[in-house]
Amino acid sequence: MEWWWWWCCHRWGFSSGSCWELLVPCEDLNLILTVCLTSVLSAAQHAPAWIPYNPNQSPPDTQARHLKLQNSPSPQMTLLTALGLRRKNDWEPPTLLDSLLISPLHLLVTIIYSILLFLRGRPFRPPRDKPAIRVVCLSDTHDQINVRVPPGDLLIHAGDLTNAGTADDIQAQLDWLASFPHQHKILVCGNHDSFFDLSARRPEDRGKTLDFKGIRYLVHDAVTLEFKGGRRLKIYGSPDIPACGGPEMAFQYDRASPPWANTVPIDTDILITHAPPKHHLDLGLGCAGLLEEVWRVRPKLHVFGHVHWGHGRQTVHFDDCQRAYENLIAQPPRGLVRDFFPHSGWLGALRVLGYGIHGVIWKWLMIGPGGNTSSLMVNAAQMYGNTGRLGNPVEVVDL
Repeated sequence: MEWWWWWCCHRWGFSSGSCWELLVPCEDLNLILTVCLTSVLSAAQHAPAWIPYNPNQSPPDTQARHLKLQNSPSPQMTLLTALGLRRKNDWEPPTLLDSLLISPLHLLVTIIYSILLFLRGRPFRPPRDKPAIRVVCLSDTHDQINVRVPPGDLLIHAGDLTNAGTADDIQAQLDWLASFPHQHKILVCGNHDSFFDLSARRPEDRGKTLDFKGIRYLVHDAVTLEFKGGRRLKIYGSPDIPACGGPEMAFQYDRASPPWANTVPIDTDILITHAPPKHHLDLGLGCAGLLEEVWRVRPKLHVFGHVHWGHGRQTVHFDDCQRAYENLIAQPPRGLVRDFFPHSGWLGALRVLGYGIHGVIWKWLMIGPGGNTSSLMVNAAQMYGNTGRLGNPVEVVDL
């Protein structure tokens, strides 16, 4: 059986349902991998399930979906998932095995890029001659209020207040947010907050209104706020998000036609969106169009949510290193074996490393540790992954 299996893979370019890419330029490696995989599956008493795979047809705009996760997973995929070796769906972080099967090169470059960001230090420091503005960032609370919200000057909620998006559920969240003493509060809705989008609003909610209680709701517009010490911040908010659900989801757009180009004011200090930009705290599910708009505007702080497992913060420098990293990760992954054969991704990895080392040297020798030249992205999702409970720490940023 092994020879027949290998011959079919070699002849027609088949791959398994869990994306074991066996079609590589080395027949010995093909045979070795096939025999090893056969042994593992036989030991588990599962028959292999094969599906046709065309490497030129990758699912739209996300490297994570190159895994070819199926609605009805194959037996070996179910076993590996049950053992915790593979993730269940695109909304969970890839395991080490997932990352290796997708692209060892992408995994290596991501680790290197994270180290380079760490070596370059914090993106900015508050001004010494004026009071810092403390920004408290929330997102994806999904009807829950058991969150310890730290004090601050500005409270931001980046969407998905609720699950069902009804007027009553949203009002309960507004009442909760209004109870905090922050000087300013800003809200952008998420795809689950269907009441805010007339095309997604439930019939029983038509005609109802909300009491925002001093909370500023931003939808494709900006506001300039004043803080102590005479400081001012311009904040732009938009709820638009790549289509990810049915008609009950709010403010969805076709991923192939992002609406972001030249929409954000160039002098924006804080950008708030529900969707993440591509390649940053997004598990590969973010929007490439939003990323390009962020490159154009370069806000000091970008707050978003939506992808729960992407929670955290990441420095962005808008330099050659970042562009090289994004370009490399955007390339279709080649799989566990083919990544080890020479291809253009190797050159991209060297660019990331070279530009990154240059950035570290420039940072410490020319600008110094107190340099105030970069920006910060924050995924403020409070929901702990797909568990249905809150658990992520609240992100606090001093500007």
